Amino acid sequence: MALKYCTVSVTHYQQNCSIAWCENTRQAAVIDPGGDVSRLLNKIKDLGVELKQVLLTHGHMDHVGGAAQIAAELDLPIIGPAIEDKFWMDALDGQASMMGFEAQPPLVPTRWLKDGEAISIGECELSVIHCPGHTPGHVVFYSADAQRAFVGDVLFAGSIGRTDFPQGDLTTLLNSIRNKLFVLGDDIAFVPGHGPESNFGAERQTNPFVADHSFG
Repeated sequence: MALKYCTVSVTHYQQNCSIAWCENTRQAAVIDPGGDVSRLLNKIKDLGVELKQVLLTHGHMDHVGGAAQIAAELDLPIIGPAIEDKFWMDALDGQASMMGFEAQPPLVPTRWLKDGEAISIGECELSVIHCPGHTPGHVVFYSADAQRAFVGDVLFAGSIGRTDFPQGDLTTLLNSIRNKLFVLGDDIAFVPGHGPESNFGAERQTNPFVADHSFG
């Protein structure tokens, strides 16, 4: 049993969409398909995996823009984020206008997620960690076996997610990172929503927003 993944940069926001699959069963999930659906589906075909679900970390357009199309074409469930992001999912038309995407109707996931739940990908499991701050309903998908976390826009290499959007909050975000993610261990690598991968230990040492030395 092993979780494998690859990351594809999509949309003009260069958002990291991850395709994660179980090595044994070849069943897969796509995490945050923000757009460029044809390219994502071609990559999934090239990998030889069977897509079973669409997972969303939060409701921003560059992370959810391709979800409805993929779900409709392949008859798949859309899972996540937490229900606190419903107002973002209801406002995709406004987001599209602001962010330079084609207009979309509101997106209603098949299932909202809650902290502590688990998502199965074949024989592998992702833990759901509610990490508000960037958005109120943001979730992180964590594989203990693979020692990987798919963190969306909570944390980046050397930076953190923006908190100037509606219902964003800096203190909440810092608490999410330090008290929900860093406690998983320094060796845990993470795939951010944008930019290169890093690990929690490196960010605890050097990230100017959340490093240990900034918190006494």
